[in-house]
Amino acid sequence: MTSVPSPTLTVAVISLSPEKTSVSRFFTTGRGGHHGHVHPGNHEFHRGDRIQRPPGGGGQGSGDGQASDRGEGADEFVFQINRDEFLEYLFDDLELPNLLRKELKDSTDYQLKRAGFTTAGSPDRLNIVRSLRAAHARRIALSGKDRKVIRTLKRQLREMEVSPDPVDQQQATLLREEIKLLNKKLKRLPFIDDFDLRFNNMTRVPLPSSKAVMFCVMDVSGSMTQEIKDMAKRFFLLLYLFLERNYEAVEVVFIRHHSEARECDEHDFFYARETGGTIVSKALLLTHDIIQQRYPPGQWNIYIAQASDGDNWGEDSSTCTNIILDKLLPVCQYFAYVEITDRHHQNLWYEYATIAESYPDHFAMQHIHSYLDIYPTFRRLFEKKEGSHVGR
Repeated sequence: MTSVPSPTLTVAVISLSPEKTSVSRFFTTGRGGHHGHVHPGNHEFHRGDRIQRPPGGGGQGSGDGQASDRGEGADEFVFQINRDEFLEYLFDDLELPNLLRKELKDSTDYQLKRAGFTTAGSPDRLNIVRSLRAAHARRIALSGKDRKVIRTLKRQLREMEVSPDPVDQQQATLLREEIKLLNKKLKRLPFIDDFDLRFNNMTRVPLPSSKAVMFCVMDVSGSMTQEIKDMAKRFFLLLYLFLERNYEAVEVVFIRHHSEARECDEHDFFYARETGGTIVSKALLLTHDIIQQRYPPGQWNIYIAQASDGDNWGEDSSTCTNIILDKLLPVCQYFAYVEITDRHHQNLWYEYATIAESYPDHFAMQHIHSYLDIYPTFRRLFEKKEGSHVGR
């Protein structure tokens, strides 16, 4: 029987697969603490036996339990990381480029903002400090003249009280009565009046929106081998996790295409098996149609990510260039093209290269050779630009 510590959480292999959209499958969890194992056929030890510590300690370090002036090695290093920390590290310093805040003209979403104070309102918006300040100012304004008279009478009263003249003593009695009447008049002033009440004034303003939609366009034609399709799915899986982690109001539209293009759900995007010829322009036209029908550019930040092996039918590549320049780039914030192939660049790459040269801030393209290129390529496409921010 051996007694060994079991780690609570161990990161074994970082692997992205289209079969799951959760990173939690890449972790192995243990019971924690110490537990025992009794191996089959063990005649030497029994449950409950205490095992003597090995000489020199049981670690993997270089020492033998004694000090030494030579020798080297490595101690065992274990760390724990949860899913949120892993994703935070994975997507650190990444963002959707050119994200803008759109003012929604027909939006029903509004936000209440402070707009000064008013003399009428509901009790829950009563501003106590402002109301007491107004009441104090009112009392000072209404009683100022009487208080000034009281101060004058009190000075006269002090002079008459020290005078031995009986006439002054009689006059002092009259002054005391007058001062008493004025003080009663001041006390009749209300501490607070309806006129003094101040309420927080709230106004409704349209709520700015940074809503975005990401179009994932994947080539599934016959020229795309199973390995290339798998790399494309892993790239889109990484993109999907990034959007889910970093943004709250981002919709994802999945489009598969060969000689025909169709919008599909997440399951079909990763698992459907249909294939055929290659006409990329149909997928781009479908993207444009969906934008026109459901995502007005004035209300949505529009992003497009396309993955293909670059192979396309005949003159269709030049048609794709025209569609991007005339229909898509004017309405979208960013277009990312990924060519996945271990061969030389195909005709679609050379067509898109002219667009990238003319619009470097809104069109980007990268080449994936193998699985090891997926994550570095993703970071290059969505790395945070210095000085970038969300603006109007």
